[in-house]
Amino acid sequence: MAALADPDFALHPGIDAAALTIAYRATGRISIEPFLTETAAAALRDHLVARKDWMLVMNAGEKVYEMPRTAAAALTADQRATLDRKIGESALHDFQYRYESIRVADDPGVRGATLLERFAAFLSSPQVIELLRGVTGAPVEFADAQATAYGPGHFLTRHDDDVEGKGRHAAYVLGLTPGWRAEWGGLLLFHRGERDIDHGFAPAFNALRLFAVPAVHSVSHVWPYVPEPRLSVTGWLRSHAATARP
Repeated sequence: MAALADPDFALHPGIDAAALTIAYRATGRISIEPFLTETAAAALRDHLVARKDWMLVMNAGEKVYEMPRTAAAALTADQRATLDRKIGESALHDFQYRYESIRVADDPGVRGATLLERFAAFLSSPQVIELLRGVTGAPVEFADAQATAYGPGHFLTRHDDDVEGKGRHAAYVLGLTPGWRAEWGGLLLFHRGERDIDHGFAPAFNALRLFAVPAVHSVSHVWPYVPEPRLSVTGWLRSHAATARP
């Protein structure tokens, strides 16, 4: 899978906007696969693999905690066991998450010029916004972004992404992990009621999973022995003002 060192991002020419629109309006979720040209997707993946500034993010109730990857790796066995126990106990009944992230500022004026930040800008370009507006039927004005890596023991419990004042119309996950097996976990799951799963997406390379907000969903627990993290770029399609959804 050859990658350009510094690619120009472009949508894959095989995207069928009309078919995607029909599917999204019927179910509220689709997979656009492939989403980018192969060289651009491969370069973005290579960039994220090489990054050293990943932060472990986790919560305790409403409080969010971040820890550099190097600091997380330096925890003693006892410290790690205590952290695992507290997070696991909370996840049984409450909203809980643990994964790694590289955040991209919402304000383009304070971003740098990394490949991740350039991809975030591409998602808000006129070409992409026109496609996503047409598919979703929502007044999307821009996309925010963060890179995420779900390694062993990482997960995200059920929630619906509906935060007042954020202007979120849809959520997206651009998968950047080839060869992932569904039984390794890290599945994007859509819930029906309290106990059932309505649909799920396994991680895949260069596949953009797009779904309407609100939708109750989770990311399943990642197996301890996965050969690499589940890499993706995720975020929301938003309006600057919290406009009503169609």
